[in-house]
Amino acid sequence: MRKSYRVKSEKDFQRVFSAGHSVANRYFVIYQLARPGQKHFRVGISVGKKVGHTAVLRNQIKRYIRQSLHELHDELPRQMDFLVIARKGAGSLDMAATKSNLIHVLTLARLLAAPAHSNQEERG
Repeated sequence: MRKSYRVKSEKDFQRVFSAGHSVANRYFVIYQLARPGQKHFRVGISVGKKVGHTAVLRNQIKRYIRQSLHELHDELPRQMDFLVIARKGAGSLDMAATKSNLIHVLTLARLLAAPAHSNQEERG
């Protein structure tokens, strides 16, 4: 993910925290803020020491999150800044579970459309 797709500065993080709307599931919290006129979304990722005691684990979680967002790139709204905050249990997730939990929380935040195939499976 290129640097232009990242929320990097403390000022930008605080703007999304204070003015943004938040949604959470068991493993992630999403803060979002609409930014009209922006060419593409920007994302900030935060994984604290409570989530993983070693830098290796925290970096692995961030890599999983970045890869999941990269795979969902075309489905995410363009004019949006959002933050992904990992919660305590996120350190136990593998790549597939990380992506599935991110899809869940992004759907709750209305940043992704609800997956159509899961609705059909439930009905059938």
